Amino acid sequence: MSSEANGKPGSSSRRNFIKATGAVTAGLVAQGISEEVAIAVPPLPFNPATPQAMPTRNLGRTGFRVGIFSLGGQATVEQPNKEAEAVAIVETAIDLGVNYIDTAPQYGGTGRWSQRYVGQVMKRRRKDVYLASKTHDRTRDGSLKLLEESLRLLNTDHLDAWQLHHVSSRDDVDQIFAKGGAIEAMQQARDQKMVRFLGVTGHTDPDVLMECLRRFPFDQILMAVNAADPHHLSFQDKLLPMAVEKQMGIIGMKIPARGRLLSNWPAVGPYAPGKKRAGPLGIKDALYYVLSLPVSTVIIGCDSVEQLAENVKLAREFTPLSEQQRAALAAKAEPLAREALFFRRWNS
Repeated sequence: MSSEANGKPGSSSRRNFIKATGAVTAGLVAQGISEEVAIAVPPLPFNPATPQAMPTRNLGRTGFRVGIFSLGGQATVEQPNKEAEAVAIVETAIDLGVNYIDTAPQYGGTGRWSQRYVGQVMKRRRKDVYLASKTHDRTRDGSLKLLEESLRLLNTDHLDAWQLHHVSSRDDVDQIFAKGGAIEAMQQARDQKMVRFLGVTGHTDPDVLMECLRRFPFDQILMAVNAADPHHLSFQDKLLPMAVEKQMGIIGMKIPARGRLLSNWPAVGPYAPGKKRAGPLGIKDALYYVLSLPVSTVIIGCDSVEQLAENVKLAREFTPLSEQQRAALAAKAEPLAREALFFRRWNS
């Protein structure tokens, strides 16, 4: 029985069940009962508020219909000693119809605040949201250790998506796909039903992520893309079409570039020092630019419940921009391209 089934998150979890009953599972298989039956993953999540809250799109070939606005696990949700505010953001997001939440072990530093805060809500709302987390370790053993801890902090016995975090160089790729590399952990975790789907994420170089897609049939990709994207190492140029061709779930991130692109969204918290001047766009333009691309959804970390509600309202009212409208926004973003693409590889 899973922890969700018995109503006690974290107790008698599927991962411990797998470790303790390998011989039993082998016996079931020998009797003609498949491991798929012996260790079942719960149905895909469903948030009943989502269909009325905002448009939905297919998350690639996963079978999940995702709202076009999703919650990122940064901003307030990763800051220490912000439990009340962070939990309110996560809880309200689900109430407002958000059905995809992204987090990672590195969000919130060694305190892993993001996973802790999200986990407080997952005790009650796990069945409402598609939950995605990551591994930044490039080895099999290190990644499995991170997964165990992530499941514990998130109060769940499975992730809907487990992703390679911030793959930024060919060295990263080679380590991940080497013997004993992280890709082995991902496949093992999927086989053991600890995770449902596998993904890769990146900010730095489209060619690096394209190499990952050539080496493994990932289910989804989380990519940094915003209105400044066409001006340096564009992800829209080759990476995005490649992901579309492979029918992947495509999640956009860094939409407002942590406030650097925005004129009316004050930069607060740990990222405030990075904003040197007012940006050329409003959040509506920044959001609609990316949603007009062939993405499944976008994730944005929010500073407050009010900011979250604004994003959900904009998602509900979304109408696609024309190619000419997107080109005009990209032209506005060009003077701030280096600031807005701070996460890309720059030679100097």
